[in-house]
Amino acid sequence: MTFAPRTWVVGEVVTAATMNQEIRDQLNSMFAAWTSYTPTWTASTTNPVLGNGSLTGVYMKVGRTCHVQVELSCGTTTTYGSGNWSLGLPFTSTNSGGLRIGVAQASGSIRAAGQVTVNTSASTFGLWFPATGSVSNLSAATATVPYTWASTNFLRCSFTYETAS
Repeated sequence: MTFAPRTWVVGEVVTAATMNQEIRDQLNSMFAAWTSYTPTWTASTTNPVLGNGSLTGVYMKVGRTCHVQVELSCGTTTTYGSGNWSLGLPFTSTNSGGLRIGVAQASGSIRAAGQVTVNTSASTFGLWFPATGSVSNLSAATATVPYTWASTNFLRCSFTYETAS
């Protein structure tokens, strides 16, 4: 947890409690454990259903900088929807500065390196992979990109973006 910096007043008596809150607690927040969150998983046409798979996320927020890691593990009852996938962010992104890019890895019938994109003022992030193992152009992740997803497949993402507040 971070707090807005204190505005000091001339002649103010500094106490241990004030110093602890303003300095110790701020520094401790930068060394704390990452916070867990559960990302949403949607698609542009029909939403996927997690079923017995798992979708987890963790983040570390320092000021307005948010570091994120997300992992999707597909289960036997997971369905993959239709259309381009999006996953939820822990905080809405800023409305300035343009697109942010991170890394993604899909592990299934092949291991595919991809990108995460965070648009301005967004509450979700997009995923981009080669459409097949033989092309290098990136396409939005779908039920069939970068391959036909199945039980035991994994998706791992890691990225940093600026939050709106």
